[in-house]
Amino acid sequence: MLKTILKIVLPFVLGAAILWWMYRGEDFAALWHVVTKEMKWGWMLFSFVFGALAMVVRAVRWRMTLEPLGEKPRLRTAIDAVFLSYGASLVVPRIGEVMRCGTLKRMDSISFSKGVGTVLTERIVDSLLIVALTVLSLFSQLPVFLNFLRTTGITPSGLINRFTQTGYIVTAVCVIALVVGLSLLASRYAVLRGGRDLLRDVKDGILSLRQVRRPVLYWILSLSIWMCYFLHFYIAFFCFKETAEFPLLGAFLVFCVGSFAVLVPTPNGAGPWHFAVKTMLVIYGIAEAPAVMFALVVHTVQTLLVAVLGICAWADLNTIKIKR
Repeated sequence: MLKTILKIVLPFVLGAAILWWMYRGEDFAALWHVVTKEMKWGWMLFSFVFGALAMVVRAVRWRMTLEPLGEKPRLRTAIDAVFLSYGASLVVPRIGEVMRCGTLKRMDSISFSKGVGTVLTERIVDSLLIVALTVLSLFSQLPVFLNFLRTTGITPSGLINRFTQTGYIVTAVCVIALVVGLSLLASRYAVLRGGRDLLRDVKDGILSLRQVRRPVLYWILSLSIWMCYFLHFYIAFFCFKETAEFPLLGAFLVFCVGSFAVLVPTPNGAGPWHFAVKTMLVIYGIAEAPAVMFALVVHTVQTLLVAVLGICAWADLNTIKIKR
């Protein structure tokens, strides 16, 4: 019981501690003025389209990997399961993977173990893609980044010195939390299914990937998921005058770094994501105040979108007839 409570409470405490440290001296009256008077909400609402679309495409791709295993969930329930999984992860980090497999088991009688296998394989594919995209982004931005250092007169050592001692502590805490979170995630699956069952599930998931009827479409959908996530993030830059002219490739690198920060087990990456995005924006020359504001507003609004979609999915699932 205590272990379960700690798994739920500690991620919230970690996220809240980092957020408190980042925003402890902020002028929230000025922030509220920017949000209500200066921010261009039309761009933010437009970005929602891509945030929701990424989850829909994820559901379509998931059905493609389940089909070779003889499982055919309804598209509607698959989409609801994905929406619900993201919403549930706001309450208990990383519970979403199990939640969506359980949802299809309950609604469409889809094998839970096969669902887990395909989700694990999906995570591997996504991890390989984001690593590849990050490497490409780093190489594409290296000349720009070096030119920025020359133009501003900042040396690599001087850039490192811009990190405060507290900044190093936060970075270390995030890395440790990431390692611990991944270990707990692996142990949860191992306890849930047992060692042999887990290996079998992963094997089934990999085989389903090899047997996908339209592999080219599968990879197109996989790339589309990340492009939608990026557009969901990038379009938000146009909401604020300080970031409206931020370079596209630079924004993509910030997105990639933020994607890794989300792996730290806090609700939707709260805290580590803010810290990573703010730091990257400052490195690119954005003043700290608007960088901090950008991270707070964008993450908060996009998290609300995830929560609303999760609630809508839960409501919709209660209107769908269970398939026996």
